[in-house]
Amino acid sequence: MRYYTYHPAVFPNMVGAVSSDAGPGDLVAVFDKDGRRFGAGYYNPRARVPLRVLHHGDQPFAEADLDTLLRQAICLRRDTLKLAPDTDTYRVVHSDGDGLSGLIVDRYADLLSIEVTTLGSWRRLRRWLPILHEELGTRGQVIRVDPEIALMEGIRIADVPEVTQPSPPTVKVREHGVRYLVNFEAGHKTGFFCDQRDNRVKLGKLAHGRMLDLCCYTGGFALAAKLLAGCDEVTGVDLDEKAVAQARQNSNLNQTRIDWIHADAFTWARQMLRNGAQWDTLVLDPPKLIHHRDRKEEGIFKYRDLNALALQLVKKGGLYVTCSCSGLLSTDEFEDLVIGTAHRHGKKLQILDRTGPGLDHPVMSNCPESRYLKVLWARVM
Repeated sequence: MRYYTYHPAVFPNMVGAVSSDAGPGDLVAVFDKDGRRFGAGYYNPRARVPLRVLHHGDQPFAEADLDTLLRQAICLRRDTLKLAPDTDTYRVVHSDGDGLSGLIVDRYADLLSIEVTTLGSWRRLRRWLPILHEELGTRGQVIRVDPEIALMEGIRIADVPEVTQPSPPTVKVREHGVRYLVNFEAGHKTGFFCDQRDNRVKLGKLAHGRMLDLCCYTGGFALAAKLLAGCDEVTGVDLDEKAVAQARQNSNLNQTRIDWIHADAFTWARQMLRNGAQWDTLVLDPPKLIHHRDRKEEGIFKYRDLNALALQLVKKGGLYVTCSCSGLLSTDEFEDLVIGTAHRHGKKLQILDRTGPGLDHPVMSNCPESRYLKVLWARVM
């Protein structure tokens, strides 16, 4: 490498000489500009990020060490965090957060939902699948590769590892007494937002009165408010028609009634403001609104607009929970955005807490931007 960096992503201008026998997806030794061993990582000359460092240090790092990282990730969730008594759905591998760049594995009961974003992880998936199933006691998998990423990384999606038995399109999971039907064919990300698990439990302790789940997806927060907090009147709103249909199935699965509305959150919230409607508890969890650095300001404008609408729908003294899953928006930027929006509309926030994803979504100190989920808890004053 031409420059020192402990970040896992090493861009082309930082890469110096490359051995002629280093091929796409290979695990390679990395040396610093003085020729000293610096670490090891995936090499892919055709990728936007040609080097992804998985290990730092002067000790050799081999394929067996990658398997060790995989087993360590499984052990963290199973033996250290002990998630199984409360849920059968959680993140098993969190890409750079577990030192396995480009590999995301979520467990849903006895199935695994796997997302791959690097050629290095793709090439080793056949070897890793038996390890995952043996350690977790799972029986099947759903594997996803974004076509655009596959093109950039040189991943042949047609080479998807064989499945021992066909995986069903849906699976039922449990989380702190609430049941969900996860749809792999129509779901976002790996099928379900298990990163919000601890926040759903927290809402179950704090929600009260009339509750609105704005951008509800498949109804996680709405169901927590109804079943864990005992809110009598709960409404969920989302633009995704398939997500709303799934939310209805989830409420039926739990034998409870929630008012699900298929509508654009911006338009619907403006109409509610004109109607003078207000709620005691409101959760705003929109989809990712900032996708690229060059369109960051556009995304920030959307966050401001949506938070301005939502804040005005909360009764004085009511609970306001607002989220952002945009990795390009820092925690401080998000908090300043929400506070500034509240003040411009004559409201103050009594901030109760700041949270993020559960402990099964660890963040490595050399890759802090992977802390994408931000949740601000406040009373509107």
